[in-house]
Amino acid sequence: MKRLLALLATAASTVGLTVLAGPPAQAAAGCTVQYTITSQWEGGFQAGVKITNLGDPVSGWKLDFTMPDAGQKVVQGWNATWSQSGSKVTAGGVDWNRTLSTGASADLGFVGSFTGSNPAPTSFALNGVTCTGSVTDPPTDPPATGTPTAVNGQLHVCGVHLCNQYDRPVQLRGMSTHGIQWFGSCYNDASLDALAKDWKADLLRVAMYVQEDGYETDPAGFTGRVNSLVDMAEARGMYAVIDFHTLTPGDPNYNLDRAKTFFSSVAARNAQKKNVIYEIANEPNGVSWAAVKSYAEQVIPVIRAADPDAVVIVGTRGWSSLGVSDGANESEVVNNPVNATNIMYAFHFYAASHKDTYRAAVSRAASQLPLFVSEFGTVSATGGGAVDRSSSIAWLDLLDRLKIGYANWTYSDADEGSAAFKPGTCAGTDYSSSGVLTESGALLKSRISTADSFPTS
Repeated sequence: MKRLLALLATAASTVGLTVLAGPPAQAAAGCTVQYTITSQWEGGFQAGVKITNLGDPVSGWKLDFTMPDAGQKVVQGWNATWSQSGSKVTAGGVDWNRTLSTGASADLGFVGSFTGSNPAPTSFALNGVTCTGSVTDPPTDPPATGTPTAVNGQLHVCGVHLCNQYDRPVQLRGMSTHGIQWFGSCYNDASLDALAKDWKADLLRVAMYVQEDGYETDPAGFTGRVNSLVDMAEARGMYAVIDFHTLTPGDPNYNLDRAKTFFSSVAARNAQKKNVIYEIANEPNGVSWAAVKSYAEQVIPVIRAADPDAVVIVGTRGWSSLGVSDGANESEVVNNPVNATNIMYAFHFYAASHKDTYRAAVSRAASQLPLFVSEFGTVSATGGGAVDRSSSIAWLDLLDRLKIGYANWTYSDADEGSAAFKPGTCAGTDYSSSGVLTESGALLKSRISTADSFPTS
């Protein structure tokens, strides 16, 4: 099957608006519109539209522009009411951005489709005042400084992306623990210092198994261990994914009461933190999407009651493969999404086992669903065997192009191919030098430690 690789493209049109005579309560003395194609894939794209008012306050606004190609369509948008008639697109202010004071901006965006070419519009009209201008490059964001959480703050879902406090899409890259009941010695001050400073990771996924000598054996003890690791990640400026690691049995509803108890506790305790993401079911398997959806719609309100702002990751069927491992595809989630906001859907893969068919599904789904790769390995689905370097790189390149965040399995010294460290490493204090890294660990460290690109404007 031919692989559908997403092609990242960036384009921007910054248009200076000169206001002509018009109703004083509606027209502005000047503004700019920055249109940026933030990502593009076969037949689809995501665009951001930033309006900045340079003149008198505007109470109520409407932005009109024309798609240059007849095949370009708005599929869904955010931070505005969006409509399209023919090639004309209209975006209108909503409650929280309806009024633009002098110097204020509104960040909008939409997911679109196209059948021919995908050029950027070059003419916009604000409240009926038509303006044109030359196409210029978008302003370059200055390099963001500080830790991932200091730069990005509270995260949220906008469109199909994870976005930061500036409403800009971001990609988080990091590592997952192994089961904390087995490899607790790998998670200490030295290892987390290395992960944050040497690996330059953005996040730590805390894998708390429910069965297999996990949470069910000591709910209070495991809850305390999770909270401690959340604190350690926070102190180092990393995000923490709290993973309710359900695996066997595969139906998350088996653990529904445990999930409600656990998430009620950790959400109340961590509600004021900006670095927490909740993953409510690791890898549902042997169960329908309807059952997974039902579980999610019962657990998410428990989290929201204590922590209304945090992002929640929902597992998908077929070991969080969007159903692909069960012979299905992403359409079941697209056509029957979880009834909740500010959520993402998990996708897991193991590079030696999951290749073109799985990458094609992610490429398609990324235009319609917010995805987060909360677990993946460079080896086979067993967690062992040789590193499939070419498939791993193809996966990482795809995730980078689509701005999909990820956590690699695992930041541990387990005696298996997926482990980042050679056996015995966690008995010492070195978690970064080439001597302690496996082939998988060296590959992931080289990818994660490259500079982040966190836009701030």
